[in-house]
Amino acid sequence: MVIKTLEQLLASHCCGANVAAMNSAEVTAQLAALDQWAFDAGSLRKIYRFENYYETLAFVNAVAYVVHQEDHHPDLHVGYDRCEVRYNTHSVNGISENDFISAAKADAVYSQRHSAA
Repeated sequence: MVIKTLEQLLASHCCGANVAAMNSAEVTAQLAALDQWAFDAGSLRKIYRFENYYETLAFVNAVAYVVHQEDHHPDLHVGYDRCEVRYNTHSVNGISENDFISAAKADAVYSQRHSAA
């Protein structure tokens, strides 16, 4: 597996079920390309913070649009001023490149929403 830069992840698209599970060394190495994501309980995990519920839901809706295009869906845990995003690839029972691609795209959505404010 080739470790990708953030730019490469953002330019990539999820490969559907045609992916392999990454080993723990690959996951650790690939995490370096992402800001504040962690490997936790078998998933990539990040908590995004917002000023209010409206901003939180706007982020959730924007992420929903992006992940629908990639056909790789996270678990989202939504609160008033935060959204926890968790990715793993159920078909490989672990973490795949699809999880990193989607995590990078969630960060891009957050950056766009945050800079637009």
